[in-house]
Amino acid sequence: MKIRGAVLEQIGCERPYAQSRPLVVDDLDLAPPGAGELLVRIEAAGMCHSDLSVVDGSRIRPMPMLLGHEAAGVVEEVGGGVTDVPVGQRLVMTFLPRCGGCEACATNGITPCVPGSAANAAGTLMTGERRLSRGGDPVHHHLGVSGFATHAVVDRRSVVPVPADVPAEVASLLGCAVLTGGGAVINAGRPQRGDTVIVVGLGGVGMAAVLTALAQDDVRVIGLDQLPAKLELARTMGAHAAYTPDEAREAALKATVVIEAVGHPKAVETAVDLTAAGGRTVCVGLPHPDARITLSPLGFVAEGRSLIGSYLGSAVPSREIPHFVDLWRSGRLPVESLVSSTIPLDDINTGMDQLADGNAVRQIIRFD
Repeated sequence: MKIRGAVLEQIGCERPYAQSRPLVVDDLDLAPPGAGELLVRIEAAGMCHSDLSVVDGSRIRPMPMLLGHEAAGVVEEVGGGVTDVPVGQRLVMTFLPRCGGCEACATNGITPCVPGSAANAAGTLMTGERRLSRGGDPVHHHLGVSGFATHAVVDRRSVVPVPADVPAEVASLLGCAVLTGGGAVINAGRPQRGDTVIVVGLGGVGMAAVLTALAQDDVRVIGLDQLPAKLELARTMGAHAAYTPDEAREAALKATVVIEAVGHPKAVETAVDLTAAGGRTVCVGLPHPDARITLSPLGFVAEGRSLIGSYLGSAVPSREIPHFVDLWRSGRLPVESLVSSTIPLDDINTGMDQLADGNAVRQIIRFD
């Protein structure tokens, strides 16, 4: 079938992206779903720094690639062997499929699935095949989703069904921002009653971590960011306090759980400095592969502190997403508040500029 999507032609284009236009909105061919796959009509897709990291070259992926890894949509066709997801079902797409059989999948979400990670790196679905092409030439899938398009073919293991009452914008954000930031709080940070949680970096993932921490019982939540607008937004969302890094140092802040959601060495070092004795620093942001940090190991030994990596929120999506749906439905997790704006697909390059400038928490591309 013919679809329309945003294809990244080359990485590392100069900014502003609105002028260099690294993403080309074009017509593509989408093959029918194979065995174990689904054809999904995309309703909403969120723009995330992980998309930007491919555009700016921080994450090298095979080109050309149809980007987008945070999306929700409705099933239009099922491939052979799929019996548990009907046509018409709303789905959350997740950017790391889990085979369920490798040693990594047996770690209860701590480590990424090996076959899923290999497929993501190769730009294929779990079968090793591609369903996207343009003019007869293959186009790579982005993290098994390629959600910046009107339709996608995805592996059944890349999706989680959600009830129809969950709006498309909310459903899309559950697959990355909430799963990554919120999952890091509940699975890696594990705050207890009376604890303080500091979130370093208030983008989409960081703000989702703030909301999820606020949904826990008797937990004090503090946001940290360089941008005053982000600090004000965190306060509006219910954070008990919000500071710049300099203000946090002056106030000698310490917390039992510190979530780092920037992906920059300085942010990691700041997060470690803010972690109290016996506390946990949880790194969620994805830095450039060449990035390095400078830390003294003495504090980890003498004070019993931990430095923990959390990919996809250390989550099992089929377990966590229904939990987040329940929190949203109860009013304790207002996911809608993460949405900065809704934009058309044709404005995607301008949206990347907004993301790079830190002017947006989550921009949502709508397809209806």
